[in-house]
Amino acid sequence: MEIMDGKNLSNIIKDDLRKEISMYVQTPILAVITIGDDEASKVYVNNKRKSCEQVGISFMHFDYLSEVKESVVINKIKELNKDVSVNGIIVQLPIPDHFNVEKIINTIDVSKDVDGLTNESKIKRMNNEESLVPCTTKGILELLDYYKINMESKRVVVVGRSELVGTPTYQECLKRNATVTICHSKTIDLGSITKEADILIVATGHKYLIDKNMIKEGCVIIDVGISRDNGKLYGDVNPDVSDKCSYLTPVPGGVGPMTVVMLLKNTFIAYKNQHGVKNV
Repeated sequence: MEIMDGKNLSNIIKDDLRKEISMYVQTPILAVITIGDDEASKVYVNNKRKSCEQVGISFMHFDYLSEVKESVVINKIKELNKDVSVNGIIVQLPIPDHFNVEKIINTIDVSKDVDGLTNESKIKRMNNEESLVPCTTKGILELLDYYKINMESKRVVVVGRSELVGTPTYQECLKRNATVTICHSKTIDLGSITKEADILIVATGHKYLIDKNMIKEGCVIIDVGISRDNGKLYGDVNPDVSDKCSYLTPVPGGVGPMTVVMLLKNTFIAYKNQHGVKNV
């Protein structure tokens, strides 16, 4: 079994990004909006800030209390949409329940939607038009490419149907000519389906949902899920699968670092698109 080291790959990509960004006069700018005081979000935003600094992307953070009026947040996004110096905009999720998440997200201009979450971005991807792929999905694909794992004609099973990970991952795997099944909380006899997977992608946030009795020999496993128990981080996949699988992403150090670096990559792509530079 080989560990798919997302931390190492993310550092390689950061080095490449830093070199390329340094060739441009103007600095790319990423704007991040947070609402409320979610502790995990604070950690994620800080990681994004540090990563931006490492590659030469300027980081703007607009931090709102949970009491802020929704209109204030929406007006700030509209202001950032018009600001030609700002290349990427994200709203760090989750946000407090009383906000209309969809309305806020869909205020972001599609050209600056570096999380790929607006309805316009989703429609573009469904129609195979050029659009930024959500960061976690993009990170999964880059890991598979780096380890030379081809999914064409393979049986791919995605567990979890979130708009953030599961659904876009399902769609992107289809584009690569995989035979894809998506499972979720209402799926009956999950193990009978996961056992058929050549590539298993799990994104539920349920500790050790998948064990070695639920996979077939030689399966490639991408563990996206993350949960905390007594201060320790756990993935969706029990480590006992290492006896049977061929590749496995660790938690932490697998998909997480790739998600962050894909945000940087998407921001730079958006920057180049906005400056009329063709992406190769």
